[in-house]
Amino acid sequence: QVQLVESGGGLVQAGGSLRLSCAASGRTFSKYAMGWFRQAPGKERELVAGISWSGSRTYYADSVKGRFTISRDNAKNTVYLQMNSLKPEDTAVYYCNADSLLDRLSRKKESDYWGQGTQVTVSS
Repeated sequence: QVQLVESGGGLVQAGGSLRLSCAASGRTFSKYAMGWFRQAPGKERELVAGISWSGSRTYYADSVKGRFTISRDNAKNTVYLQMNSLKPEDTAVYYCNADSLLDRLSRKKESDYWGQGTQVTVSS
């Protein structure tokens, strides 16, 4: 199983940008689909973006489409989330996670393994 460490969050004004990073360890990283999730207080954790093991296919939630871009560097065992035009409703703790298939990412549960996450706060 992989170990995950998220970083890059912070406080930003509406309209600003942040780039999140997720460093992973494990021998099977390059063959895993990777995803970014977020959870605001009192709300369900949701899948924001996903990327296949090769990087050839991506998924974005409608709420972030056109503003966020997911990418990966398998040589560095790292997945990124570039977030532009940030809105207050993007405020949440952001987590990354992995699964064998891109379509399985949405099935991740809070009881599964997760890293510590990174806080993103967008002020208006």
